[in-house]
Amino acid sequence: MMVPFREVRHFQPEDALYYEPIKVRGQQYEWTIPAHRHEGLHQFQLLTEGSAEANLDGEPIEMRAPTALMVAPGVVHGFVYERGSVGQQITVPTDSLRSWLHTAPGLSAPLSQSIHVAAERIGGDLDECESLFALLAQEFAQRRPGRAEALNAQALLLALWFLRQDAGGHAGLRQQALRDTLVRRYRALLEQNFRSQRTLQFYAKALDITADHLSRTCRAVTGDSALELLHDRVALEARRLLVHTPASVIDIAHQLGFEDPGHFSRFFSKSVGQAPTAYRDAISRGLAAAPALAK
Repeated sequence: MMVPFREVRHFQPEDALYYEPIKVRGQQYEWTIPAHRHEGLHQFQLLTEGSAEANLDGEPIEMRAPTALMVAPGVVHGFVYERGSVGQQITVPTDSLRSWLHTAPGLSAPLSQSIHVAAERIGGDLDECESLFALLAQEFAQRRPGRAEALNAQALLLALWFLRQDAGGHAGLRQQALRDTLVRRYRALLEQNFRSQRTLQFYAKALDITADHLSRTCRAVTGDSALELLHDRVALEARRLLVHTPASVIDIAHQLGFEDPGHFSRFFSKSVGQAPTAYRDAISRGLAAAPALAK
């Protein structure tokens, strides 16, 4: 059965970000947060007591305190918390994070992926994470001069904490080779533009390289060409929309920049192996897998 989908935008316009303890919505929704997503928003969560069964784009994640989670924008997510769980969450506009990190593309590119820091990984870094959340909570609750600036600075430090954890968890103190950085920059551009049907030449020009060089580098790093990565990202979003929203195939085609719904259907069938309507029906009947977490 498809979990009801909602798109949630719950930060206050006058605030730089939004903070609340997990128990606020936990108690409101009987500790079961239905599937939803935030376009243009990053969400950071720290669970210090209890546990939760999280689901990110169809991928189940076991969260046992202490654990931390960064949910990337556009990712459909829901939670079933153990009653009485204790934690905090902060929602930050993605544009703000990217603007603060624009001079460090190797750092900002991973913002397009969700990051889970499990209990066995968080280790001695828990105190730092708790301190960052505590400072944000304190500043959010007060109305001192420079409040927005302080919140922005603290949110950047929190985002950096997650990005450093991601780097350490996947490859220790890995070195960023030039080609790896280029692919990260390309993926970051994809996240900003994949709904606009941009050509590969557009991305190559933005990265100040040739399309051939971009494609060769992507294939060397990921095994897929730059165009395949672009098509995979569009297809993933199409699958998300088909699974988690009631939007028609025509509406989804338009959301993803296809002027001709027939072109979208052919693209989807070639990428996924089923027509959009057949895929949606297979998901509803439990005959196909929901979209996996973007990696």
